[in-house]
Amino acid sequence: MNTLLIPLAGPMQSWGTRSRFDDRDTESEPSKSGVLGLCAAALGIDRAEPVTHLSALAFGVRVDRPGVLMNDYHTAQLHPGQRGTHTSLTRRAFLSDAAFWVALHGDPALLSELHVALKNPHWPLSLGRKAFVPGTPVWHPDALRAEGLLDALRYAPTLRRASDQADSTYRMIVDAHEVSDPPRHATPGERRDDPSAPFSERRYALRDVLQWVEPLPHLHATPEVPA
Repeated sequence: MNTLLIPLAGPMQSWGTRSRFDDRDTESEPSKSGVLGLCAAALGIDRAEPVTHLSALAFGVRVDRPGVLMNDYHTAQLHPGQRGTHTSLTRRAFLSDAAFWVALHGDPALLSELHVALKNPHWPLSLGRKAFVPGTPVWHPDALRAEGLLDALRYAPTLRRASDQADSTYRMIVDAHEVSDPPRHATPGERRDDPSAPFSERRYALRDVLQWVEPLPHLHATPEVPA
């Protein structure tokens, strides 16, 4: 069992990779650093501890519901009580009502340990920010799979609602080295979200990804009724 599937769905999610000062961004899908942070919390790994064993895992995402990009705004006073106090406006982006399947591929022993930890996490889990709790369990009983990363994503059950299922296409964002036969329309890209040091040091390496949309009609097929 060398692939672990994790469902990530909730009212709000935020997967920032480029946050600067008063502007907090979010990617359109879960980042590797954000998901590994969730995994580290489940395993009880402190922010100052190495996470090289986690970052060695291959990573992929299937977008079931992209959600809606939204922003909230906060004000904060800088140097209160001193002359020249300044009020700062911060913008924090998040995804509303999104749902994703994430796949991690690699060391079977580590993935088995992580599967257990997701059911009984050491620390509370969140979807990118502490206040953004999962709307459904991140543990799934059939999450440990023998397939490769891409096949596991393709055959994970849909997280869409019945009203969404007229569309059978899904967006994939997968580590490039995990795709042996890339679709002709796949778009290459990079993500700077692969932890290269303990989380407390905030250092992230680039990883090459491929992104594309493909139909998965088998996820919406109506079972045949026996004659």
